[in-house]
Amino acid sequence: MSTMLWRPSAERQQNANITRFMAKVSEKYGIKVKDYADLYRWSIDHTANFWALFWDFAQISSEKKGTITVSDINKMPGAKWFPEARLNYAENLLGNGDKNQCAILFKSENGLNQQLSYSELNACVCRLAQALRNDGITQGDRIAAVLPNLPETIIAMLATSSIGAVWSSCSPDFGIPGIVDRFGQISPKVLFVCDGYYFNGKQYQHSDQVKPLLKAIPSIQKVVMIPFLQKQVAITENQETLWHDYIADFSANEPISFTQTAFNDPLFILFSSGTTGSPKCIIHGVGGTLLQHMKEHLLHVDVHKGDRLFYYTTCGWMMWNWLASGLASGATLVLYDGSPLYPSTSALFDLIDDYKINIFGISAKYIDAIKKSGITPKETHNLSSLKTVLSTGSPLVPEGFDYVYQAIKSDICLSSISGGTDIISCFVLGCPTLPVYRGEIQCCGLAMKVDVYDDAGHSIRKKKGELVCTAPFPSMPIGFWNDRGQQKYHAAYFDKFPGVWWHGDYVELTENDGMIIYGRSDAILNPGGVRIGTAEIYRQVEQLDEVLESLVVGQEYDGDCRIILFVVLRNGKKLTEQLTTEIKQHIRYNASPRHVPAIIQQVTDIPRTKSGKIVELAVRDIVNGFPVKNLHALANPEVLKQFTEIEN
Repeated sequence: MSTMLWRPSAERQQNANITRFMAKVSEKYGIKVKDYADLYRWSIDHTANFWALFWDFAQISSEKKGTITVSDINKMPGAKWFPEARLNYAENLLGNGDKNQCAILFKSENGLNQQLSYSELNACVCRLAQALRNDGITQGDRIAAVLPNLPETIIAMLATSSIGAVWSSCSPDFGIPGIVDRFGQISPKVLFVCDGYYFNGKQYQHSDQVKPLLKAIPSIQKVVMIPFLQKQVAITENQETLWHDYIADFSANEPISFTQTAFNDPLFILFSSGTTGSPKCIIHGVGGTLLQHMKEHLLHVDVHKGDRLFYYTTCGWMMWNWLASGLASGATLVLYDGSPLYPSTSALFDLIDDYKINIFGISAKYIDAIKKSGITPKETHNLSSLKTVLSTGSPLVPEGFDYVYQAIKSDICLSSISGGTDIISCFVLGCPTLPVYRGEIQCCGLAMKVDVYDDAGHSIRKKKGELVCTAPFPSMPIGFWNDRGQQKYHAAYFDKFPGVWWHGDYVELTENDGMIIYGRSDAILNPGGVRIGTAEIYRQVEQLDEVLESLVVGQEYDGDCRIILFVVLRNGKKLTEQLTTEIKQHIRYNASPRHVPAIIQQVTDIPRTKSGKIVELAVRDIVNGFPVKNLHALANPEVLKQFTEIEN
């Protein structure tokens, strides 16, 4: 059984939002809900009642809720949530903070900072929404952005959704082909851009992007430029205007006109990574996104009004959308743009102390990186405001759990969370009233009927298998853009187990009702017919002090699969025969002989997506002699040439 690392105090459990919600369930339905297990069981057995009650608990603002919570509940896909409801996403985000309360705190790695109250945020959204309406933007039109994580990005998204238009964004480190691959499919009418961005102590100029984007995406009628690197930016195209000029003629004193939309109308278009073909355009709905995010914020993360919520993310990752929704719970968003390790590895811990962050979200890779750097934040920082650490992006290994509690803070809820762009939310995540066990995600999400299947579609426990969800949930995608008959949508999630959502993660449900994730199913290794998750090998390799990062793939060889491990070593270190033997022995001793790589090879860097996730599939294709598609979807495609020759 896993070691318990933390248990919430009686006071924390008593004051948690989820405790109040359990009391509401008990009161309304006359049942005794004594703990999370009871609540979870009730939420999946009585899903419609759960969501109807949560709507009221979260105080959703709407023109109409309706009397039907879900129709066609047994169809997956096909269930329709709140089919009579009329609401607006932006209205729910802008109406829950006190007008003088801080809504956004922003800091850039170059020292630039900004603060907006809820009143000021409303005023900015009001002016921009009027400007968009003046340009003829109406419900269903697409608005796109290539922006850093700025307050203006949040403002533009809220103005877009206030009209009932559809928002889509990516980060400014995308090249022209990557932007066109995404936005060219959805035909946006307005494009928000900036003149550049800062990262790791450098400036990256992007003013020259406008002309080629206008040429490649003819649907764009207006480009709104946000000066970020410089106060003055030259306008070169007829369709282009500066942010301040665009909103100059519109009053902040007008009440915002919130277009009431159907629950299942489109809100966001998110994109798959695009490393194996053209990025899929995944459409997420207004009500499903709002309800699911508020459920996770209020009940799982325990966001309280005025809490300062931070997640290190770019605008091309779903965690940005997830973070933005924190406004609906009355949180203060802390935005940061730049490298998380600049000017030092303690940069984000400085941010915690400077801005009194309560909920601190980062990637598992970030935890690995600071652990390798040897810093001990609890000895150098105050961190008294910090109550929760969130981790996602890849599996957090048990040693990462140890590091957080030993080096950062012992009395915090460490919630590893996992879901994805596909559902714009989580299948498994944390709970403020549950203990934290080493190496385990705390629980399955409320009203998410999560299970683990073997290859034959049988439910299994305490064994490795496929993560599935066997009943509909509100944040399922509406569909993919331009997907006739929803063929691609069905193929992506429902071909493997008809009528059941297959997520593509290789996982295990534990005896604690938690979950361990071993990696993506499509990257699973299969030497001698034994399925091995890549995270099982990463965990062992990256314990070694010489190894900064690693990537493992399977190569078809002599009718079997052999494991090939690539390692990035500390500066000046070389992969000697002795170190190779050490790595293999460590893996053999701590995992099994099946986990030992046939080949270990040194590289200078690991290929990754723009959002920082390592790209195992691209390297797998290379070592198996297949072409890599869409190189421009990678942040560093130049490193791939190191993987073309395997040293036998």
